[in-house]
Amino acid sequence: MAIVAAVSLLAALSLPAKAQTPTGSKWWPSEWGPDDQRGAMNRITPAKVLEAVSLIKEGKIYQLGRVYEPGMPLFGNRHYSLTIPGVPTGGPFGTNKLVYNDEMFSGEIGQIGTQFDGLGHIGTRVNGEDIFYNGFKLSEFGDSYGLKKIGVENVGVFFTRGVLLDVAAYKGVDRLEVGYVITIDDIKGTLEKEGIDIREGDVVIFRTGHGKLWMKDNKTYNSGEPGPGVTAIKWLVDKKIVMTASDTWATEAVPGEDPDRPFEGHQWLMNRNGIYNLENLDLEELAADKVYEFAFIFAPLRLKGATGSPGNPIAVR
Repeated sequence: MAIVAAVSLLAALSLPAKAQTPTGSKWWPSEWGPDDQRGAMNRITPAKVLEAVSLIKEGKIYQLGRVYEPGMPLFGNRHYSLTIPGVPTGGPFGTNKLVYNDEMFSGEIGQIGTQFDGLGHIGTRVNGEDIFYNGFKLSEFGDSYGLKKIGVENVGVFFTRGVLLDVAAYKGVDRLEVGYVITIDDIKGTLEKEGIDIREGDVVIFRTGHGKLWMKDNKTYNSGEPGPGVTAIKWLVDKKIVMTASDTWATEAVPGEDPDRPFEGHQWLMNRNGIYNLENLDLEELAADKVYEFAFIFAPLRLKGATGSPGNPIAVR
């Protein structure tokens, strides 16, 4: 009997394909192979790039990134500091009296301000093992000086079709309330109102109006947020998108549909399906111009072993 019990335990720990995890069935290996480190970026094909190019009719560029500055809302214990040492930092040199300034940065570089969530950002503890995208085990690829797998240097460049879902406008409000859960019906209604659809390889961006609180009411901004619930996120996963994005600090609703399962949408996006997430965008100009379909361009910094990246994504119409 002891032998049978031991065999049963080992079988459970090996997690066969039908085994359950805290978020459902086993999610690995990836559809792009057991060694893949790029996830949904594999969906941005040359044809998808050309589709995005075809959407550029006016040549107008929208900067979607926030200014990185002291006093911006930060999650948890993250911090930001930029200093110019010396002022000037060096010089003067030569008879031409050249002087120069450098900057010193201190902070959580990948997860502050406008922030990109890579595949090394979110995992799930399964039978005592922290498992990330494609079944990679943190005990094998984790390192305090940079992840050995699925760092953001593997991502590449987003050049694809972007769609803006202005759910606040669809609901007829200036700002969705903190904790409002965007439903599948909300998404479908917004798409119908805007006359667009969601296609494979798209970046899907949610405007909730929550971004209006940025640098004006940071306390409320950080207290929670509206956004899609995990039910809507699973629906988006089935659409085979490459990334979600928003004018909030997590994209998904906080608290979500089940307060005992925080940030489960992150697990369904990055962890289970290799779909990226981009947070704290400034979408007001894009929404004011009613631009709902556009070329979306973003290149995460090639920070070896990093879990995320700052940046300034752009939309071009």
